[in-house]
Amino acid sequence: MSEALSLEKLQQAVRGSAAAFRCRRRIQPAGGQGDKVFPPTFAGAVYAVEQRRVLGREQPVTCVLLDSVQSQANRMELALQEALDAGKIELPVLVVDFTEYGPSGDVEADEQAGKLIDAIGKITSLQVPHRIADAILRDSQVDGIAFRKSEKGKALNTVSLANATPLFELCPTALLFGMWDSTGPKGGLGPKFERAIVSEIVGIDAHVGDLLRGVRKDPFEASNKVPIIKNSAFDWKVSDDPKEKGVVAPSAVNHSSVPFPKVRDRKTEENHYAGVTIEYAEQVTTLSLICLRRLRFPLNGKVDPEVDAAARTVLASLGLCAATLAFESGMGLRSRCLLWPEGPMEWELLDKPGHPPARYCLTSEDAVSILKQATEIAKQKGLPWRKDPLPSLKPSPELLKLVRLSQIEATKQTAEA
Repeated sequence: MSEALSLEKLQQAVRGSAAAFRCRRRIQPAGGQGDKVFPPTFAGAVYAVEQRRVLGREQPVTCVLLDSVQSQANRMELALQEALDAGKIELPVLVVDFTEYGPSGDVEADEQAGKLIDAIGKITSLQVPHRIADAILRDSQVDGIAFRKSEKGKALNTVSLANATPLFELCPTALLFGMWDSTGPKGGLGPKFERAIVSEIVGIDAHVGDLLRGVRKDPFEASNKVPIIKNSAFDWKVSDDPKEKGVVAPSAVNHSSVPFPKVRDRKTEENHYAGVTIEYAEQVTTLSLICLRRLRFPLNGKVDPEVDAAARTVLASLGLCAATLAFESGMGLRSRCLLWPEGPMEWELLDKPGHPPARYCLTSEDAVSILKQATEIAKQKGLPWRKDPLPSLKPSPELLKLVRLSQIEATKQTAEA
């Protein structure tokens, strides 16, 4: 039987010798057991398939990765961003504001003004790939000063395991999901923080399906024998001469049925396109308290164990909150990969070796409440925890130019495709 997790229980776990909180649960496709799911594809357009040892099986079992550690981290950050936008939580974030550079609708005027083709709006440190160490933040400005040369940005040059306070103030999620400041002034010697929370979803006993089935029919059934002269996807005409130089088939301007993929090797064909069926999927999420205990949070140059404990409790509660918000109600990983858990999220506390772990249930509402309580205690201890984001950063002229030209190239490629 599990009991509800409380702030007091969490504080005891953080202050004590417990190694980690762990959540393992079985998941099925939303369509029901045996329904096909589509894993992510990696280099070479293949699935990540491997043999794994599974409890209760004598021999290794074929498994497929359904969601990686990095992808799961992004989903947790997205859940925090949505909770922040909805006013459910308070969380320090950095914001790069592209709003004023968005398109006005007047193409010629926008081109002369160097505005973007596609609006970006605001991007936060929860949305960029490398968190506070991301190049988007590095190449943005505060009142015309490069972020990393500003007062707050310079503080990142001093962060370490022994001085995590600046990150706690500016981007606490970097302490939770990991960070390497490899593009900062120290290059490869920039500070590194390992992931304190790790999650992964794996499909167990996976069987790759058979691709050889149906095609999408074009309502007009445009024949590929009709010659087309193509200037762009929006500028083409039918040629009267099938031998005219540069003629293409109607499929080059998106008028055709979708044919079977031209794949000869059946094994490769299946890996590329077919999706998989699985006996079940398993999600394993681990929050390392050992990792959090390595962090120190000095204030005014002084280390206080009570302050350290308060900061670590905030980070632990933030990790549990992120996971609960992201995964409590199932997971829509991608097209045709909607998963539904067989049971609620239950967290095991790995405390004393040889003893059964204590089990705790935690709802998203309780997780948000614990986070709020933990942050209030941290603020009472003098730790910085901003309710509102820092003043928005602005993209540098060169970053803005890079984004605009990239959008122009993407438009050209789309038209050519």
